[in-house]
Order: sequence, then structure tokens, then C-alpha cells
Amino acid sequence: MPALIIVDVQNDFCPGGALAVPEGDRIVPPINRIQPQYDLVVATQDWHPADHGSFAANHPGRKPGEIVELAGLPQILWPVHCVQGTRGAEFHPDLSVRRIAQVFRKGTDRQIDSYSGFFDNGHRAATGLAEYLRGHGVREVHICGLATDYCVKFTALDAVELGFETYLLAEVCRGVELHAGDVQQAIYQMQQCGVYCVGSRP
Repeated sequence: MPALIIVDVQNDFCPGGALAVPEGDRIVPPINRIQPQYDLVVATQDWHPADHGSFAANHPGRKPGEIVELAGLPQILWPVHCVQGTRGAEFHPDLSVRRIAQVFRKGTDRQIDSYSGFFDNGHRAATGLAEYLRGHGVREVHICGLATDYCVKFTALDAVELGFETYLLAEVCRGVELHAGDVQQAIYQMQQCGVYCVGSRP
């Protein structure tokens, strides 16, 4: 049984948000259209404390885009985004949530970031997503959402590593593109690691 994983379709990642992904809102209608094709739909949600170490504002003199060390790992600094309990952390208002069986929150530990829906960036703590999927007999996952070159990519890479047959629904994703070509490079990296890149549904 394939499951659909909707990654971080939140207000702060859509136009007008604190860390807007270009055209991030454009994927909401197709996500709504494909959800009924799946018996199981889950979602991930960035859910940061206000003092999270990935926020440039919490590093005096630093700016978004700079790289520091956080929890012993290289960390890109971001604008403050998806703070717990704020409107920016909420799902996009047009996203249909009726079929979402479970939401997995990530980035809750101020001392380490979490791009993947499965683990933090150091693979030190799990969100419970893998166990949930296995508990429902899922062996195949289809991934969409925001952003292709960060949270979608790391969710897909972890899914493959965990043994799930993994499909990237590329047309139902959008990327940050901090640097030109980041999205294509992310897709190439995913393919090299065993992710199948398809359109809106294989």
C-alpha cells in the first residue's frame, strides 16, 4: 500500500511567509486532487521553538544564508519561521487536511535542525514516522511538498535508507533555490540514491 507524505505545506513556506518558497502555494490544489488516490496520507510540520538555533536572529551579527555549527553539524541560518503556535506554522489554509491521518512535527529541539520528516539532521532522534508507516503495512511512499532541495530531499533520502520504495512527485513540489541549480542537483542526488522521480503520480 503506498502512502502519501505531504512535507511542510505551511504558511511560512508559501508566498507572503517568512521563508517563502517561490510558487509554494501552487502545489496546494494538486495535493488536494491526489489525496483521495491514497489509503493513507500523512504530513510533516516544521514546529520550532522561538529560540531555535537555526534562526539567524538567535546569532547576534549573523544573517540568513550564513553557515554556523549547530550540534556539531554545519547549519544554514534561516529567517525565523514556523514558530510553534503561530500562524506561520499552520498548514496553508487551502490545504485539505481531512484525509491526513497523522501529523509528524519536526525541528522541536532548539539545539538541532530537522529537515527530514523521519529524523533530526544528526539522526539522533526519530519522529516516529517510519514506525507509523510500517505499523500500517506501508512499503512504498510518495512524497510531495516543500521544499524540494531541503525537507523534501532529506525526507526522501531517509525513506530510501529505511527501506521504503520511494517516489518523488516532482511536479507537486517546489524548491528554495538558494543557489541556481539547487533543485536539479537535489533531484539528481535523490535519483542516485534510489528515489524514483515521477510527475504527479506514478
